[in-house]
Amino acid sequence: MKKIGIDKILVSILQRRVKSITEEMSIALTMTTRSPILCEAKDFVTGLYDAQGKMLEQTENLPILAFSLGPVCEYIVNYFGDEIYPGDVIFHNDVFSMGNQNNDVAVYKPIFYGDQLVGWAACKGHQADIGGAVQGGYNPQATEVWQEALRIPPVKVYEKGRMRKDVWDLIFANIRLKMVEEDMRAQIGSCVVGERGILALVEKYELNVFTAHKEYLFDSTEKMMRAEIRTIPKGVYSGEATGYYDGRHPGSKYTVRVKITVEDEDITFDYTGTDPQTKGFVNGTYTSSASATLLTFLQMVNPDMPHNDGMVRPVNIIIPEGTVLNAAFPAATTYGNHLCPINADAIMRALGPVIPDRVTAEWNELLCSLTTGLDPRKNEPFVDICFMGLKGGSGAIKGTDGYDHIGMIDASGGVLDQDYEMFELQTPHLIVQHEYIPDSGGPGKWRGGLGVVTEFKLGGERVKLITFGEGDVEPPFGAQGGKPGTLNKIELKYPDGRVYRTTTKDLVEDVPAETIYYQEAGGGGGYGDPKERSIDLVRKEVRNGIISVESAKEDYGVVIDSKTFTVDTKVTKALRKGERS
Repeated sequence: MKKIGIDKILVSILQRRVKSITEEMSIALTMTTRSPILCEAKDFVTGLYDAQGKMLEQTENLPILAFSLGPVCEYIVNYFGDEIYPGDVIFHNDVFSMGNQNNDVAVYKPIFYGDQLVGWAACKGHQADIGGAVQGGYNPQATEVWQEALRIPPVKVYEKGRMRKDVWDLIFANIRLKMVEEDMRAQIGSCVVGERGILALVEKYELNVFTAHKEYLFDSTEKMMRAEIRTIPKGVYSGEATGYYDGRHPGSKYTVRVKITVEDEDITFDYTGTDPQTKGFVNGTYTSSASATLLTFLQMVNPDMPHNDGMVRPVNIIIPEGTVLNAAFPAATTYGNHLCPINADAIMRALGPVIPDRVTAEWNELLCSLTTGLDPRKNEPFVDICFMGLKGGSGAIKGTDGYDHIGMIDASGGVLDQDYEMFELQTPHLIVQHEYIPDSGGPGKWRGGLGVVTEFKLGGERVKLITFGEGDVEPPFGAQGGKPGTLNKIELKYPDGRVYRTTTKDLVEDVPAETIYYQEAGGGGGYGDPKERSIDLVRKEVRNGIISVESAKEDYGVVIDSKTFTVDTKVTKALRKGERS
């Protein structure tokens, strides 16, 4: 067989074209889904994979999903073997066959060129309901997987281009919302877009040319990642971080422990020693936890690196089964994606001392809520994840303030905010306020990102409120002398005057209409000594209401007149000099 010559310009063209196809898939999915979780927040990922299920490229709207499609694709290839045909469409969400979260349901479509399997188009999105005991899928009282969701191991809903109506009806008879069926059709459509794009490339350049250049791209990306690893001092580094409350035992804690071994061109993340799995739903799966590890590490390397199989080859991840990050069957695991911030904290505490310029201060921990019930205006059920309320601030990094209102580190800005008018159209709730919180960003030479306050009046009938997250005990740490950000909280202010502060893993039944939902999402940690922050920048932020006069003096050593916003230069100079001494 004649050896294919490699054209490096064509390698670049193919990489960018494959990336653009995944972006087209993403646009198609955004424009055709109904659930605000998908069409507004964009809680999904689209990707393309080769015939063996290896990652070609992805568009990671939600980074925690970014590395959850590939492992399942490889599993499906092995599961069906020779029984994969043109026109097949496969559904999957099962957390015990490489899935990451029950609500995150994936569609896989094999791509055939003639009679040869050449790749896969896939997408995964968070569905508004997936069966189980609680509408919406989050059940803080669950102790096993069947109390959480309908399990979907690899199953063909189309085979050889023909819909399997019996299988389709079996799945959706166990899901409450018609919307989910419609959104899964949209995901199939997204995969068709990906299929068309790959076939057009193969047709244009010929299959053997495409395959040879794909392998060269994988090898080149691997070299890029190995070069990045070489910039980290060789050694063994350890870090740990603690989560609070397992959802069943007040005062409980669970600790993530990681040992990071950096060799010449390889890096290993070993979670041996992490606490055992809990008896509740605060557990992760291998896929959700490994994805969290990768997305955290990628924040410390070249951001322009292509996302394909070559990128992950030098990264080894060891997560023993039976730990809180890799729970054994049949554990409840819906919370698993939200262990990412704790995992990220452990990694950053391990690597911060050796690569401080590339590690951020800690981000605000996620505290999220979900409301379900009946919307009397439409006489239809509704499910809403309050994305605008959960988005606290990121940690600062050397040279840059943290991002305000960006969301948890596992979303890294990928989850979009809700449109206020759409929120009120799609739920029976009424927004009261949604604003930045002054002084919420951790003080530092570079300030942590601000958090937000969210308040709305609950409407509807038979309303349930589910909370899941962290951040009401330990604030996000500052780095290199920076100070911590602020804590999270959610309160319900009932019409009769009672105030209930929820736990971080709660299920509140029958919340009456007119109840006020109040949430504070805290800010991220600061980086560097706050006394070294620009005096003029501190003055501007006081004037703009970002920090208070009191914080300017206490944290930054800058004395500002509250009426004129002028700086008392003499006192400020003495104060900063004295405190540094």
